[in-house]
Amino acid sequence: MKIKTIAAAVLAGVILLAAGCSSNPKVTRVDADTQMDLSGYWNDTDVRIVCESLINDCLNSPRVAQASAQKRALPVIIVGRFRNDSDEHIDTTIISSRMEIAILNSGLADFVAAGDTRDDIRDERQQQQSWSSEETAKALANETGADFYLSGSVKTIIDQAGKTSTRTYFVSAELTDIESNRRIWIGQDDSIKKVIKTPGAKL
Repeated sequence: MKIKTIAAAVLAGVILLAAGCSSNPKVTRVDADTQMDLSGYWNDTDVRIVCESLINDCLNSPRVAQASAQKRALPVIIVGRFRNDSDEHIDTTIISSRMEIAILNSGLADFVAAGDTRDDIRDERQQQQSWSSEETAKALANETGADFYLSGSVKTIIDQAGKTSTRTYFVSAELTDIESNRRIWIGQDDSIKKVIKTPGAKL
């Protein structure tokens, strides 16, 4: 009887150990708008809050409206680089992409391709000069020139005392007139501030 009890206990332990060592992760689906802060670092909620704030500021700027009214057609914007000047890894292309989509969907501006996309298109257009028919090959030096250049940066300020720290994010964006180099609009969002408490070691 005693041997059976020991065997049962050993078997139960093996089962629990196997369950704990399972390689299958536990996945829970949540709504895309659900706010989740696990590490205290930059996340998708922060991107959404910051982009909505900056986009609304840009679209409602009297200076942007005045500059747009002076153009014969919709102003054309090219999205430049959003620098990551913070202390952590942040994919700033998500910020520029969300701003581009929102402004384009507003109907207040057009965009032209930038960066790697523009280089790939130029390469394709150059290839067409040699390999496509004369009727279908796209002409060189016929791109739409941008009127404004959109760029920005992400910075952080960190304050720490003991096991408690604060992280404040400063996200800025600027719209510059390419011909005159005048700044048409400057916006900054510093609403993302997090207090992070690190638990002490358990004895």
